[in-house]
Amino acid sequence: MRHASDAFFKEVSPFLLHLGMFVPSIIGQCTPEQQAKWLHRALDMQIIGTYAQTELGHGTFIRGLETTATYDPETEEFVLHSPTLSSYKWWAGGLGHTCNYCILVAQLYTKGKCYGIHPFIVQIRDEETHMPLPGIKVGDIGPRMGFSTANNGFLGVDKHRIPRENMMMKNAQVLKDGTYVKVSRHEKLTYGTMVFVRVILVHEVAFNLAKAVTIATRYSAVRRQSQLKPGFPEPQVLDYITQQHKLFIVIATSHALHLTSIWLWTTFTRVIADMRQGNTDALPELHALSSCLKALSTSVGADFIEQCRLACGGHGYMLSSNLPFIYSFVTATRTYEGDYTVLLLQTARFLVKSFEKAEAGKPLTPTVSYLETASKGGKATWNNSLEGMILSFERVAAGSIATCINSIRKKMETGMSCEDAWQQTAVSLVVAAEAHCRAVLCRVYWSEITRMTASSSPNVKTVMLQLVSLYLTYWALKSTGDLLRYSTISEEDIINLQHRYEELLGLLRPNAVGLVDAFDIRDELLQSTLGSWDGRVYERLMEEALKSPLNTQPVHDSFHKYLKPLMQGKL
Repeated sequence: MRHASDAFFKEVSPFLLHLGMFVPSIIGQCTPEQQAKWLHRALDMQIIGTYAQTELGHGTFIRGLETTATYDPETEEFVLHSPTLSSYKWWAGGLGHTCNYCILVAQLYTKGKCYGIHPFIVQIRDEETHMPLPGIKVGDIGPRMGFSTANNGFLGVDKHRIPRENMMMKNAQVLKDGTYVKVSRHEKLTYGTMVFVRVILVHEVAFNLAKAVTIATRYSAVRRQSQLKPGFPEPQVLDYITQQHKLFIVIATSHALHLTSIWLWTTFTRVIADMRQGNTDALPELHALSSCLKALSTSVGADFIEQCRLACGGHGYMLSSNLPFIYSFVTATRTYEGDYTVLLLQTARFLVKSFEKAEAGKPLTPTVSYLETASKGGKATWNNSLEGMILSFERVAAGSIATCINSIRKKMETGMSCEDAWQQTAVSLVVAAEAHCRAVLCRVYWSEITRMTASSSPNVKTVMLQLVSLYLTYWALKSTGDLLRYSTISEEDIINLQHRYEELLGLLRPNAVGLVDAFDIRDELLQSTLGSWDGRVYERLMEEALKSPLNTQPVHDSFHKYLKPLMQGKL
């Protein structure tokens, strides 16, 4: 449904959060009785909901949310209230005008005690008239960078009452007399469903990156520019190695993120299944994985989509190319559902704890198992094989983590508190988390390609190997400073890497268009004048230009009203 909606909306579907968060939250947070009441209505679109968590004054720090839900045992209702302007819900997609229900996250109070944040199903509009209910102040947040079709909204509640049963009660509940009851793993189970969105976002970025590079690569095969040799025709822009440098890494990254998103989803479903059986041991690793992969994929995705737009020259600036819309969607994902820096710092906490376990000889979870040997120190022995590069990336991550830990310990030896020492080391901790995430991406990409092409034809294996090699070589060249610090790589090795990278660009050139065609993204989803299957770039650009209201008449009314008097000196 999410991808099909791209055929109808240039930007974001106003139903995105209904299907992406409202419905999954009912499945994950409601009891069977509550699901029987709400789920079929939501799936049949009899009610349309969103997820209202972020407030004007608080986003990532959800424990600081100000909206309250106070239980009244006399009426068996929760009284919802926005005590300050900063407590107004903000940004929820579809909230402005589309939705008539929402999942509202609020601080739960009962019997005079606060039990932290909990989710509630709240009707905000009348189902017949769509008018806001008493005590509900709701509307659109105003113009923003992209997302104009999502009617992102604000919501304030003024002592608005909802039935006790509207509290989502799978993991915690308030009894009729006001007694609070929860399962022992309430916080972890609640957070487990929140991780779902971050997992999905990695897949979303991969898909949008594939769209952008499909548009840019097809356009680069149509566009011709300059005359490299006298008497020869203008070459395709795609024949320039600089253009290949801009685009082929994006193709490889699309593959890397797509395969990693599938692997991450498999990991997520396994961990959630274990949690339902009472085993939450794997949740910290999943949390760290989803946090860093969401952060890195959205950041790299936004950068590479902008790179695709720039690769299309001036035509990439046209809205009809669809690249500005794709960029505005992905660049927003860098912030929502967890800010880039905050998520990486959360991953860093997991890495520090894992490194300390490695020092103590305790067993580690799979994605940080490389710390078992790396924690003993020493540089990685460099070799140009793919496995050798991945091992060096892992040693860079381990070395970065070790550097952070040593810095924190030295600061604490001077009398600095643990919290202050952590804060002073935060920049390096973010870098260490990035290095870990890059190592995970490289390891997963290589292992998944090896597994998936085991029975493929030799030609497919060759091209997929070239893509993986390009990806690893590109990031090795981007990371030469770290590799020089934590591995035995030499200047000669770096020169060889550069030569290999240039060779790989040439090897991939004949298959470039075929590789983006293999994404199999229909023109209806691309919605691009530059990237359509038939290659009619200039014809489509003109057709779109002629649709402009400014071209409905040869002389616009403004000429007679303003321009002609100005030209005749009559203003």
